Amino acid sequence: MLTWGLIAANVLVFFLLQPKQESDANDFAYRYAAIACELTTGDVLDRPEVDPSFQTERPCQSQPLGDPVYPDKSITLSVLFSMFLHGGIMHLLGNMLFLYIFGNNVEDAFGKVGYLAMYVASGVIATLGFVYLQPNSTVPLVGASGAIAGVIGAYVVLYPTAKILTFFALMFIPVPAIVYVGIWFISQFLIAGGESNVAWQAHVAGFLFGLVIALLLRVPLVRRVEAYRATRFPALP
Repeated sequence: MLTWGLIAANVLVFFLLQPKQESDANDFAYRYAAIACELTTGDVLDRPEVDPSFQTERPCQSQPLGDPVYPDKSITLSVLFSMFLHGGIMHLLGNMLFLYIFGNNVEDAFGKVGYLAMYVASGVIATLGFVYLQPNSTVPLVGASGAIAGVIGAYVVLYPTAKILTFFALMFIPVPAIVYVGIWFISQFLIAGGESNVAWQAHVAGFLFGLVIALLLRVPLVRRVEAYRATRFPALP
């Protein structure tokens, strides 16, 4: 399945391409990841704009103040690259768990080509949503969260009553998807109210895009799911 291919791609990029030492990892992120300031101005960051600590942001300059740090960087392709980069092992595992839970069923509805297109489009919209709300950010945006949020948005439209096994109060309980996702969506705004390096703006933008696309295509998507289930699980005589 394509979902497993996406999971494999993210895992391979993290373990085979991304450096593990903090200084090298930061350098790698600045070199390849999407940065709102770059997308807003159309220019790669110059040296005064780069923050070596990777924690606090330097001002985004409309006019370059020095030599570009990575003059050969593709600002356009960085939006795609960001979807396969992660800030650490827990970041990767959390995203891949969500992709595993929600991805396969959404893939069944959209088909491989449609699913891939929706996944990538959700990631792009998620990044643009972040850029719109944080146009001067000079911190690299990494993670598949925005694209996965689009998958989650589509899932809640197509499978609102499906049960998701959730760990709560020291036990696992089945929770309807619409309730689970509703809590997740509200949590993004709780994150927004506190100190966090989570790009909640990207999550919300990706989620809303997936939700709208699934609503617009709901009838043919549900028919595809029903046909798939009838083929895979034929009724017994």
